[in-house]
Amino acid sequence: MKKFRQFLALGILLCFSILSFAQDDVKKITMEDLMLNRSFHQKSVYGLRSMNDGVHYTTLEGDGTLIVKSNYATGLVVDTLLNLTTLKDAVVKKINDYEFSADESRILLMSNPERIYRRSFTADYYVFSFKNKELLPLSKNGRQRLATFSPNGNRIAFVRDNNIYIHNVPFGSEIRITKDGEYNKIQNGSPDWVYEEEFEFNKAFEWSPDSKFLAYMKFNESAVKLFNMTKFEGTNPQLKENALYPENYTYKYPKAGEKNSEVSVWVYNVEDRVTKKMDVGEEKDQYIPRIKWTQNPKMLSILRLNRLQNKLEILLANSKTGASNVIHSQENKYYIEESNFDYLTFLKDGKHFIYLSEQDGFNHLYLYDMTNVESYQQITSGDWDVTDFLGYDESKKLCYYQSAEVSPLERNVYTIKLNGTGKKLLTPKKGTNRSVFSNGYKFYINYFSSITQPNTVSLFSGKGKQIRVLEDNHALVEKLKEYHYRPKEFTMLPAADGMTMLNAWMIKPYDFDPSKKYPVVMTQYSGPNSQEVLNSWSFDWYQYLAQEGYIVVCVDPRGTGARGQVFRKCTYMQLGRLESDDQISAAKSLAKESFIDENRIAIWGWSYGGFMSSLCLEKGNDVFKSAIAVAPVTNWRYYDSVYTERFMRTPQENPTGYDDNSPINHVKELKGALLLCHGTADDNVHVQNTYEFAERLVQEDKAFEMQMYTNRNHSIYGGKTRLHLYKRFNKFLKQNL
Repeated sequence: MKKFRQFLALGILLCFSILSFAQDDVKKITMEDLMLNRSFHQKSVYGLRSMNDGVHYTTLEGDGTLIVKSNYATGLVVDTLLNLTTLKDAVVKKINDYEFSADESRILLMSNPERIYRRSFTADYYVFSFKNKELLPLSKNGRQRLATFSPNGNRIAFVRDNNIYIHNVPFGSEIRITKDGEYNKIQNGSPDWVYEEEFEFNKAFEWSPDSKFLAYMKFNESAVKLFNMTKFEGTNPQLKENALYPENYTYKYPKAGEKNSEVSVWVYNVEDRVTKKMDVGEEKDQYIPRIKWTQNPKMLSILRLNRLQNKLEILLANSKTGASNVIHSQENKYYIEESNFDYLTFLKDGKHFIYLSEQDGFNHLYLYDMTNVESYQQITSGDWDVTDFLGYDESKKLCYYQSAEVSPLERNVYTIKLNGTGKKLLTPKKGTNRSVFSNGYKFYINYFSSITQPNTVSLFSGKGKQIRVLEDNHALVEKLKEYHYRPKEFTMLPAADGMTMLNAWMIKPYDFDPSKKYPVVMTQYSGPNSQEVLNSWSFDWYQYLAQEGYIVVCVDPRGTGARGQVFRKCTYMQLGRLESDDQISAAKSLAKESFIDENRIAIWGWSYGGFMSSLCLEKGNDVFKSAIAVAPVTNWRYYDSVYTERFMRTPQENPTGYDDNSPINHVKELKGALLLCHGTADDNVHVQNTYEFAERLVQEDKAFEMQMYTNRNHSIYGGKTRLHLYKRFNKFLKQNL
């Protein structure tokens, strides 16, 4: 028996030695891997364009030097349409984006983009003729924006210095069609800051189907107040001109309750060079979030939204006379969902259009009659949301859409007939699916991922049969086997109301031991209609934290997306109250778990998430030990008109909703450790938020830490900035958890 015990002890020692060796053999994730080397970056298929025949597609290859033509069915490369390295005297070194003319005889190349704001940029555009093999600059008179072919390919419209120009392709000439453009006063053809950011578009002009008219929006921002930002010399990039005397950068930014731009719609007649103003009504204090041509080249549709954003009307305007009439109206007791604006689709019969509505409590597709405002037919239905409308196939009379029908955590793609019958699932895999269809809907490329599978790009026939896999990230899957990696686990946690269950995920340490107690880092965004808890792939800082011994948890509180209107809009008029209550409730529930140290729970977030982490540390001062707030909104009075008023109305109407839930008004309640981080050139959530919050904390004698980033915008990147930022997070968490 003694010998057996000695043998058993030797065996156990040997097992532990083998396990220890196996553990030591596993590689550790480094911050440099994540932030600089992008060692765990998942591959994809980029620059994909379906060609007119619906049988071929093109991709951008060779680090932006090649445009390659491939066959959908076989996957074989059939031609290299453009090769910059073999093109004689090519001034373009890299293609960042491209667009074919309608007949595919020419291609418009975009190169050297320089960012203005989130979606806007200037660039150098070039036109390449396949017939002549010539590559010519679009204009020699300065960098351009938003260059777009006319449908017949003979003209290209673009914006420069707040004016619209039209380039005649055959003759190589250009004319200026607006002359009143001026920085911080008048913008033609491109949206002002708040439209770009909150209505999520960049181009404010559209060619008519017959190429005879160009419709555009004019933004008069003369009455909008200026906001100032100081830009220093800095590095990455270096602004040498600001070395001794920093620049006082000013731009128009309407804060909640303040004056917005006045927006008008105009149509330019290419043939007679006459411009006509469209009738958008007498009200000046309203929004025009989109314009779109109908199938009739003489009829322009205009989306009109009241300032409260709870009433949307679709107008039809005559492009020659400017007269307009309302063909559709929808109202909501909360607000109209702005993410639907791009989905307006006019049918070729000239009598109907497809649009989305939440009138039954969920986001669904409807078929509307253009001649009868009251006539409509619901296409999709059920207690789930349509999350994307992917198009309508006129030949087969089928709608293609993405939805959360299976679960709020999943995304699948379906087809359905206009009468709501014949629904077919095209993406049966459990996870997140996003599909891009070829012209004619003969094929589609599906981008799939889940919590256990990185991005997988596959080609399918229009009927849903998989033809082949274009990218499966096999190399990344194999690489992960060498590291301390543990996938997310889905769970549910109780909301503060005691009735609602919230979707959540958790990442445990690689060597998790249920008998031990671990610190927790809660991550969240929490903004209206957002969603962080989704069955999709990610490999990021949270894996690093788990490797370092933290449990990472993410909770989607009330107000987030894919669970219907009641869940999504219950935060109306009181942003932050229910969401922070829910995060605190979730943290209290987590604290009861035997493997969680209730005295070591932190919360962090960026932007809206930073607003939430600040508020949670104040309101939940008995639950959270520390918080990190990056670029936080600390007072809703500081944020822009469109976003804030959509959910809160104006400060004049709803003062308590603004003040009761702004972190700047709860500093007395702060107990835990707080780290504030912000970029000094954040054009979105101004650094004013952090500075004013910091001043209140100082005057209440509250200790906190602050990390500022010179000249960085809302995303805080450039050079080694991201590496420094996340190392700062790590140091703070280590010190305070």
